[in-house]
Formats: sequence, C-alpha cells, structure tokens
Amino acid sequence: MISTLMSLIVMLVAFVNGAKAEDDKLPCAKVQTASSVVPLGSPVNATCVIRDHCPLVSGQAGRIMWRVGDGFVPSSFITSDSVRISEVVIPRFNHTRAFLTCCVQTSPMQIVGGVEIRAGYPPPVPQNLSCQTNLSNPNTLTCNWDPGQQETHLPTQYTLHTEIRDLDKNYNYELPPGLHRYTIPRSDFFLFIDMEIYVKAVNELGEATSAPLNLEPVSAAKFDPPTILSLQAVYKRYDCLKLSWDLSQEQTWMDHLNLILNVRLKTAEGSQWREELILVRPGKPVDQCRLLHGTQYLAQIRVRYQQSPWSEWSTSQSGVTLESAPTGHLASWMRISGDHKHLNIHLFWKPSKQFRPNGQNVSYVVSLQKAPSEKGLVCVTTGKYCTFQLPPRIKKVYLSAVNAAGISTPTEVPIYQLKAHMVVSDVSVAPRDDTSLLVQWKTLVSPGLTGYVVEWRPLLKSDLSLIHFETANRDLSSLIIRGSFEPYKPYGISVYPRFKDGIGLPQTVNAYSRQKAPSMVPKIRIKKTWLSHIELNWDEVPLDQRNGIIQNYKVFYWNERGPINVVNADLKERRVVLKNLNSQSLYEAFLMVSTSSGSQNGSTIHFNIESFDAVAVVMIVTASGVALSLLIIILVMTCFTNDKWLKVHLWPVVPDPAHSSIKRWTSDSTQDIQSPRDIEEPNPIYLSHLSFLDLPTKLSKEDDDPWLKNTEDTSDLGESICGSPLIPGYSGSNSDSVPYATVVFSVPFSNPPPTKEPHVYLRSESTQPLLESEESFTPKCYQNVTSDWMPTEQCFFGPSHDSGLEEGTDSVIHWDEFPFLRALAMNTSQND
Repeated sequence: MISTLMSLIVMLVAFVNGAKAEDDKLPCAKVQTASSVVPLGSPVNATCVIRDHCPLVSGQAGRIMWRVGDGFVPSSFITSDSVRISEVVIPRFNHTRAFLTCCVQTSPMQIVGGVEIRAGYPPPVPQNLSCQTNLSNPNTLTCNWDPGQQETHLPTQYTLHTEIRDLDKNYNYELPPGLHRYTIPRSDFFLFIDMEIYVKAVNELGEATSAPLNLEPVSAAKFDPPTILSLQAVYKRYDCLKLSWDLSQEQTWMDHLNLILNVRLKTAEGSQWREELILVRPGKPVDQCRLLHGTQYLAQIRVRYQQSPWSEWSTSQSGVTLESAPTGHLASWMRISGDHKHLNIHLFWKPSKQFRPNGQNVSYVVSLQKAPSEKGLVCVTTGKYCTFQLPPRIKKVYLSAVNAAGISTPTEVPIYQLKAHMVVSDVSVAPRDDTSLLVQWKTLVSPGLTGYVVEWRPLLKSDLSLIHFETANRDLSSLIIRGSFEPYKPYGISVYPRFKDGIGLPQTVNAYSRQKAPSMVPKIRIKKTWLSHIELNWDEVPLDQRNGIIQNYKVFYWNERGPINVVNADLKERRVVLKNLNSQSLYEAFLMVSTSSGSQNGSTIHFNIESFDAVAVVMIVTASGVALSLLIIILVMTCFTNDKWLKVHLWPVVPDPAHSSIKRWTSDSTQDIQSPRDIEEPNPIYLSHLSFLDLPTKLSKEDDDPWLKNTEDTSDLGESICGSPLIPGYSGSNSDSVPYATVVFSVPFSNPPPTKEPHVYLRSESTQPLLESEESFTPKCYQNVTSDWMPTEQCFFGPSHDSGLEEGTDSVIHWDEFPFLRALAMNTSQND
C-alpha cells in the first residue's frame, strides 16, 4: 500500500516537472513574414508576438523595437491580456541579405525573436545559346550560353534540355551553380538528325527559358584544318593557278558532303590577301585566275559545312604563274652632280602602279638608245639604281625591265638640268607610326613648277639601294611616306622642287620615327679661364648615339655653399661661359643633353678659379706694352720736332767733313749751340778741319805770342794751306795725311761780328784722314797779304815768288784769292 502511494507521488511530481519544463521550452516571441525571399527594393511586412510569461521580459514593461541589420525601423504596438504584439512595415527593402529582429527596450536591450530576409531578382533569359560538334574521337556536342548581364543575388539553377522529335527522346542536364557550358556525350545525339536545344534558369523568385536552337549536329561541326596538296600553274593560262586540296585524314569519311571552301592568296612580297568562297566537295581541285603573270603566290584554305564554324586556316603553299614580258612603265628619279661637261648621274627607279614585272627574275637595263643594244648600253642591274657619267650631247636615257619572257617598253627618262631655285622652305617631319612619316613643306610662288620629289635615306648607311623616293603634285604641301623605318635611327629627308626644264635646290632635314634619350653625353672640357670667368666646351654627340634630334644642351654648376645654376648652350657652338665665379670656391658641373623624348646627364667635373691666372698676366703685359709703345711714339715725335735742341744737349755736333763748309756756319746757325757757359769760358769749337778759338784781347809780340816763339814749328803752315784738299788740283806727297789749319780769333765768335781784328791762322800737325779719296792736282802757292799790325816776316803762308807788292795795291784781303779761307768770309748782308 505504501509502495503504491509512493509511486503515485513520484508520477505526480514527474508530471508537474514535465509540464513546467515544456512551458520553459516555448519561445518568448515569434516573428512572422509573408516570405523570407523578396524582390530587391520591394516592401516587407513583419509581426512580432511576445508571450507574457517570457522569462526575458518577465516583470518588465519594455517597449518593443525593430532592427534591420544595425539600424532601427519604426513600428506599431498592440497589447492584449496574454500577449504583446508589434507590427512593422519596411517600404523598400534594399538589402540583398539581412536579419530582421524584434527587440525589447530593457536594460540591457533584449532580442526576443528574428528572421533572415533575402532579396534579389528573378533569373534573366539565357542568351546566345550555341552548340558546336567535335568530329574528332570521341564525337561530342558542346553548348554555351550567356546568363545575362543582370546579377540575381540569389542561387540560380541552370538546366540544359535536348529534344530529338524524330526519335521521341528528351534529355535534361542540370549544371552546377555558376557553370554556363555543357558537353553532350555522343550517345545522346545523332550527327544527321535535327534536334532542339534550350536552357532553363530557375531561382526562388522565378524562372526563365532561352530561345530554342534547332540544328543538325553535323552542321555545327568545326572541321580540322584542310590540307593543300599542290598549287601549280595552268598550261597557257598566264594568270591562273590550280589548287588541289583535301580534308584531314581523320575526316576523309565526310567527303560526300558539299563543303564551303574559302581560298585566299597574296603575292610573296605583298601583305594584302585576296579571298574567294567556293562550294565544292572535298578532294576536287579549284582554279584561281586573274593573277599576275610570272608572280609567286602564297595560298591558304579553310572549310565549313552550311552554318558551322570555320575551320582553322591551313598551312601556306606557294605557286608561280607563267611568265610574260614586263608591262607598264617605271617611276624614276635622277640626281645630277658635276659641271656641264662631266655630268654624274644617279638614277633611281621603282615600279609604278601600272607596272607588272610578269616574272620572277627581273633585271633592269639603262640605255642611251630607245632600242637597247651593246653600243648604247649604260648598265644592267637587278637593283633599282644606276650610277654613270653622262656622255656629251645626251638629253635623255631609256629604262627597261627584262625577264625570261621578254623586255618591257622603254621608259624615257629626260636629263634634267640643275636650277639654282630655292622655292621649298620650312620642311618638317612628324612620325605617324613606326612605319610612316608625315612630311610637310611650304613653297614660294614660282613659274614653271610641276611637282615635288621627296627623297629619304638612312644616315648611318651609305648603300644607294636604301635611297627611296616619292613624287607629289604641285598642289600638295604634305606627303605621307611609308617604309621600314628603324626606331631611334636618323633619316635624311629632302624635298626637291621639280620644274619643266630642271630640278631646283632641295631642303633637307633629319627625322626619327621614334626618339628616346641619347645613349651618351660628351665630356665637358675647360677651354680657358680668366678673372672670374671660365669657358667650357664639348664635342658633338655621335650621330649613331643621339637617338633623336638634340633639343638643347644645359650645363648645371654649383659650389659647396651656393644654389644650382643652369646655363643653356647654343646647339651649334656647344660652349658656355660661366661668369661671376668665386675664386675661393670649388665648383662642380655636369652637362645634360635632351631630345624630345628624354634627357641624359653626363659625368661631373670639378674646377676652381685662380685669383691670378695666365690670362690676367697676358692682359697686364699687353696693357703695359701698349703704354710703352705710346710713350716711345711720343718720344720719337718729340725728337723730330725738337731735333736741334736734342742735338745740343745729347751729343756733340761733329759735322761731316765731306759734306760741310764753314761758310754755311753763320752766326744764325751757331746761335742755337751757344750757351752761357760758352760765353763765360771760351772753349774751342771744332768744325771739321777748321775750329774757332777765343784768345785774349791783348797779344804781345815776343813774350805773349806763342806763334813768334815757335816759328820753326809753323814755318810750313803756308805749305799746308797751299796743299789744302779744298784747292783743286791738289796732290799731296803723303796720301794718308790731310793737313788742315786752325783759324784763331782774338775775340769770342759772335754775330754780328765785332770790329775788325786780325786773325791768327794756326797750322795743325794732325795727319787724320779727312777724305777717303783725293784727286791729284798741282798746288798753287798764294802770296800772303800783310796788314798794318802784322810784320811781313810773320806771314805763315810760305815764300812768294814775287818779293814785293805792287805800289798802290789795296791792303784789304781779297778772300776770293784764297779758296780755302774764303769760307771764313762773313758777309754783312748775311749778318744783317
């Protein structure tokens, strides 16, 4: 009994506890929405129901709030006896995925319920469905499609559906998410039976189906590249080639199909393909006509079946058409140098648009005659230029093309004369791309102008075959030239004016198709320094290392205390002069060379300025030399203007005995040589073989007269005088001695002369030679004339053959009777 009661109590407790536990497991709140997946941007409605016995809000009267992600949204609140309800309306849900939660505003805030809402778009219709059959083993059919540009933001399931109506077979292929390509196995399709294919896309907001594709799998097959078996000339058809071809070995079993064959050809040296479509069965040859004669062609082919994709192009095969004689004329350009008698011709040519070589091995003949012959042949070459010396009286030459089949009609090339007309100016060149340049120029108005010739050549190569040219009409002022221009290499471009009767002078510029910084920078050299200046120079950048047109040279220099200075240099001179430098500082400098596409810096040099350099020394010495020269010139001019004064004060006057006469020495002529010293102290003045001596006024006869005491010594004075060289016809016994006498005055020599006083003649014993040459003559002895104050016995002029004077003879001395002494005569008229 007791055990039964205990069992009931345990069962009751267990029931009560189970009921309490079940109540605790119920959620506090429940959030309800119409759908957890909604279109992006659409409105969303939600309701939150909270139980009163929810332990999270038990005993609390909190407000219910809504939150989307991290933001709160407004809501409405409804209460009842047992529950609390809140509703919220989000007018525009712009999140692709977010949690909408219901919260109770307590401390802290409690989240009582929530739901995840995802938003996106329905799947777009799949586009561009295409399928391709692979004919290689194993055969497969691969389909591709485009899911569309719009992102759905929701997982989308794609399914490929195929339907073979003739066999009533359907196949569905589900693709993994994100995959838009599927390969159908060979067992699920037939090559020659039509089938329908479409794609369906499905997500939580809807589905979409692509447009169906109806095809025969073989029409969607991409063939392997076909093979060209041969490409040969057709007999007697100069413009045709026969092309033999077939499918690849793996696909030869399909030779019963009519395939579309695409044939394309081009010349071996050309770049433009010529294409043609032909419907033909595999293995059947096709002819390609309207081709150039004797020209090598390259051919390629590809195939497809109906609307199938094209196969890849086959490998190239070459063939040559039959040769015929060249046709058309050649475009030519001639450069002339030398004089009229010996003209050197550089003839260049190229095929014109109408020219057809019609052969493989084409050579060119330049002849002086229209019909080429050995006599008038100038040159035969396979190149496109010829250099020769023009014979006299030749006005034109003829140019022809020759191949194995014949010779073309000669092209007449007139010999143009050089004209000294400079009508082209301002030539400029601008690159368009790596293979073309735009040449522009200006032209002066000139009568007779017919056009222009634009010539270009690489400057780093001297081969004449690399010279190219283009002609332009007179109305043009620009031309695009095309060729294989190397980047960073210089080209010389010349524009020649062309007249009716000659070629004018060109204007040439250098150009580059592409430029960059120079490869090297020349080293700076110090040329000279002076004062606070220094001159720097450098060599020109080699042409092969410029990589462009040099735009400028800049020299950067600085010292340890100053800023960096920049000096621009002239492009032609390549030198700069740095001024106002400090002699106490050490300077550094480097050169920068620039093109339009970059610059390059050279090595740095160091230099300083000496306070006293060689240039300053030269300048000082030069200035001193100029000053000294001016001083010498002034002194010389002074000497010429004051020669008499200088003669007196600088050196004694010694007349030339052979070119002097005492008669010329008048008082006027001796006035300049007197000085007060001469007056105070009489000194003898020696005048050649005569001299003047001042004697005391009073002369005694015996004691004071030295002449009377030495009569023996002067006894031969007369003979000396009689033997004077001034007397014509003199012939002395001693040719080495020339006697002369001295006239002694008793008073100082003056002008006007004093009262007449007797003169004393003193013989000189000197044997000094006065004259270099003497003529022989017979001396004539003259009689001495006595005066009142002189006794007869004191005469010194030798004995007289006549012992006495005639009575009544005048006692005055006649100077004309004494040739030697008449120079002493002082005429009154002169003194006056």
